[in-house]
Amino acid sequence: MTAPMDVTGGDTQATPEAVVDASGGKAIQGRSLGQIAWMRLKRDKVALAGGLIVILLILIAVFAPVIVGAFGQDPTQFNSDLIDSSTMAPKTGTGISAEHLFGLEPVNGRDIFSRVVYGARISLLIAFLATLLSVVIGTLLGVTAGYFGGLVDSIISKTMDVFLAFPILVFAIALAGIVPDSAFGLTGDTLRVSLLVFIIGFFNWPYIGRIIRGQTLSLREREFVDAARSLGARGPYIIFRELLPNLVAPILVYATLLIPTNVLFEAALSFLGVGVRPPTPTWGGMLSDAVRFYTIPHFMFFPGMAIFITVLAFNLFGDGLRDALDPKAR
Repeated sequence: MTAPMDVTGGDTQATPEAVVDASGGKAIQGRSLGQIAWMRLKRDKVALAGGLIVILLILIAVFAPVIVGAFGQDPTQFNSDLIDSSTMAPKTGTGISAEHLFGLEPVNGRDIFSRVVYGARISLLIAFLATLLSVVIGTLLGVTAGYFGGLVDSIISKTMDVFLAFPILVFAIALAGIVPDSAFGLTGDTLRVSLLVFIIGFFNWPYIGRIIRGQTLSLREREFVDAARSLGARGPYIIFRELLPNLVAPILVYATLLIPTNVLFEAALSFLGVGVRPPTPTWGGMLSDAVRFYTIPHFMFFPGMAIFITVLAFNLFGDGLRDALDPKAR
């Protein structure tokens, strides 16, 4: 078959850029993997709703002073005059109102709304930093074990097994309970937050490490890795320039699913009294205080709902992100 002739008699050559859509007459443009993943994610309305809630929670944590200044009061301010001395509960007419959107705590009368908002700062900060620590350690060790194999893989894998069998909660309670108020040049909330980030992040890295190791075992046999080896590339170059870019998707997915787990872990430690110490508000600490006042439901309801909504939003967004980045999982 000969090429089509133009009106001047010259030949015209069809190039990929010249291919047009028959319906609209526009050139067909390719899409990147990121654009394809975003198109899939946009079709998942539940995941988008979870992502919007996650963004809202982050904004609440960042702008907590502004929000509390407009709708609440200092989370450490006592309102003892609004508490009934006989029942230790808020007086009639001083519960949930325009001045106290979530009501008052028993005994001391602190504003629950302000403490829930500021509690988001502690919970999300610890969860994000602990997740970052777990992801960095787990990714580096997992990809190293999967790529090099042999003795290196054996040592790292056995280390993972030891960490997975370690009673993290018991160790966290013991370590957080014996650390003094001042250590390592840190004091107060900074010390407690750093300690919780270390405990939660350092002992959770094997979970993502095993996933990355399994993915690396598959990727190291692919043609692009063989091509890099044939060109003389060494192990570190292949790991950081060839393997890690192809592991971004599972890392992002697992990180979004690890954050809510860390939120629950921090809440559990605060509930047990070994988290960030009062009067700094935390969701777990508020639940621990509310146990003694089960007849005042709003005291337990609002911090409990904050934890529930946060964990649910991250899980929904993580599931949707997994489906968007891995269409075979549908």
